[in-house]
Amino acid sequence: MTDMPAFTSDRVLVVVPAWNEQASVGSVVEEIGRVDPGFDVLVVDDGSTDDTASVASRAGALVCRLPYNLGVGGAMRAGYRYALREGYDCVVQVDADGQHDTSYIPVLVAALADADVVIGARFAGEGAYCARGPRRWAMRLLAGVLSGLTRQRLSDVTSGFRAADKRAIALFAEHYPSEYLGDTVESLVIAARAGCRVGQVPVSMRRRSSGRASQNALRSSVYLVRAVVALGLALVRPWPSGLRALGQELA
Repeated sequence: MTDMPAFTSDRVLVVVPAWNEQASVGSVVEEIGRVDPGFDVLVVDDGSTDDTASVASRAGALVCRLPYNLGVGGAMRAGYRYALREGYDCVVQVDADGQHDTSYIPVLVAALADADVVIGARFAGEGAYCARGPRRWAMRLLAGVLSGLTRQRLSDVTSGFRAADKRAIALFAEHYPSEYLGDTVESLVIAARAGCRVGQVPVSMRRRSSGRASQNALRSSVYLVRAVVALGLALVRPWPSGLRALGQELA
């Protein structure tokens, strides 16, 4: 992992959106605690029908239980609103399935010295994560367009492993999208239009610790089509006229 300039943060909230992840969420929470006992962990139980909430609570996490499934975007908006209300300096998003290597959390946090949103990038030279076929084409297309919009070279804009500073927390608490790919691609469009700085650091990704990834040729092709549509909608959608003013106010 690359040495990064220091980012001064007294309060870090790690938000873990979780839907029916009882088999893995406990170990993820415990692992975050081993990385830094000073991190607070909030598991947003996104309408689970299993024991996700109780397992997370027993592992030591704060738990927010949503009454029904909202998707990752809705769960993360709840997390950002909690972070804003409680005055956290930084939010780090970590998946509940165990794929994100939590040892990189301090690297993401440190990189906020030069950005408002930092992506943990799987295709930036570290680790052996690989996507092929239409899924990889979609990722390259999305990365190319978002790189132009943010004026930063980005290689993995669909990564859900990311950190946000106080400026981005305030923005996302109000404007975080919940639609398909909104929590990744569209959130970066919103950040860029509000004048937030977006960066990335290389990370390696692990296999899911439970469950099964749903990837095959047909689903990858569907992903390509849906990704292009989602990007197009994000770029043409009329945003509130005060979005950039809000970003400047938060700077």
